[in-house]
Amino acid sequence: MSFDKKLLEVIACPVCKGKLIYLPEQHELVCAFDRLAYPIRENIPVMIESEAREMTSTEVEELKK
Repeated sequence: MSFDKKLLEVIACPVCKGKLIYLPEQHELVCAFDRLAYPIRENIPVMIESEAREMTSTEVEELKK
């Protein structure tokens, strides 16, 4: 079983309440505004700010392409 993409309709960034982007290859949900990547572990998104990794400017720019 994989991450259910329908969750993206109701789930939001816990910091800014903005939309998230699903990156299946990295197993992450990304908030481009806050530059945070939340991990998906065992198909469950870990939506805790302290568990998120900070993204570089380059990573965020790549998302916008």
